[in-house]
Amino acid sequence: MSETKQPWNESMPEAQFNFMREVLAAPSPIGLEAAMSYGVLKPRFDEVKLEGWAVHQFRGNAGLVLDTHPGEDERLTVMIIGHADKIRMQVRSISDDGKIWINSDSFLPLTLIGNEVILFSEDPEKPGSYRELRGGTIEALGAIHFADSSVRTGDKGLKPEQLYLELGLHGEDRKKQVEKLGIRAGDPILLDRPIRRGFGPDSFTGAYLDNGLGCFVSAECARILAEEGGLKNVRVLFAIATHEEIGRFGSRVLAGELKPDVVIGVDVNHDLEAAPGVGDKRFTPLKMGKGYTLSVGAVASEFLNRLFEETALANEIPVQRDVCGRDTGTDAMAAVLASVDAAATSIGFPIRNMHTVSELGHTGDVLASIYGLVRTLQHMDQANDGKGLTADDFRNGHPRLDQVETLSHRGA
Repeated sequence: MSETKQPWNESMPEAQFNFMREVLAAPSPIGLEAAMSYGVLKPRFDEVKLEGWAVHQFRGNAGLVLDTHPGEDERLTVMIIGHADKIRMQVRSISDDGKIWINSDSFLPLTLIGNEVILFSEDPEKPGSYRELRGGTIEALGAIHFADSSVRTGDKGLKPEQLYLELGLHGEDRKKQVEKLGIRAGDPILLDRPIRRGFGPDSFTGAYLDNGLGCFVSAECARILAEEGGLKNVRVLFAIATHEEIGRFGSRVLAGELKPDVVIGVDVNHDLEAAPGVGDKRFTPLKMGKGYTLSVGAVASEFLNRLFEETALANEIPVQRDVCGRDTGTDAMAAVLASVDAAATSIGFPIRNMHTVSELGHTGDVLASIYGLVRTLQHMDQANDGKGLTADDFRNGHPRLDQVETLSHRGA
């Protein structure tokens, strides 16, 4: 029976949207993710957790895991992972004219020009104390008048080494003006564009949907499950990972430490139908506003995917199949990279303009992923006549293609 109320078909409530904005706005560059994990999400976990739930913390990274049944390893254990780290620019060097030369990390250089940013800097005289600098913009050419003709015509683009942070300094000794601020090589720089609601109905836009959204989904799943009384049989690990953008180093540590039976990565995906020049390449036409995505192929578990699809059908939750190659490209790979035996899949939400200042998503897709997860976890918990799924159900649930039905023509 489908749900009477279908939140994914309604506008996201303002309070929920504001919390999503708070999560995505947290300054959490790769390696410095605690503003999101400890500053925003741990207080939320502490607020919503039921009696007996506990939060795991780690020595080598700022990741967090909210555990519904700590120490009860005999239960089927499901880890849901979003990653808190944001791609960032970094200071490379300072020139005599006061330009702060930067790298572009995983941004396309052309998309950075003219954007306001925030530079974070550790005080050289007070190690462990950090400051922020606002008001600068990313530049490269200065003006079209100074660009090579090939750049003006669009035949050539910008190189990462052309990018610099413009602070508007003037006068003598501009380099010293920068150096007196204590700015040093390696200081991280983030785009300054909090999300807002977009023009299209239920759309929203801004920087860093990738992947504060996965963390938001994990936290909202924890809240809803807690409000509905929790699970009796299945143990859930709501994980906030770090270092995903540079190799999923954080999530593989979490998986290695806690050894889940099931891993579900939650991350942004691409609106492949709307992506310029991509729609005609015959990719699966994932569409923003048509529901959450479910990875098939790669390491994705067919048994686990079946549970998601059964739940989606029963509750009329929109889901789109996303064909993956050898790698989901998400934290769903955490267990296999950590040599932990776990069934895995990845869910997400099609967005546009990934890794830009104007990433664009649809709140309905985000809500569909939240309720797709919550109802699938409850489906697992209620299986086997209310006793819940076990690890053996996954061990013995692999589809066998030597046991199939013959498909015949069914007409037009």
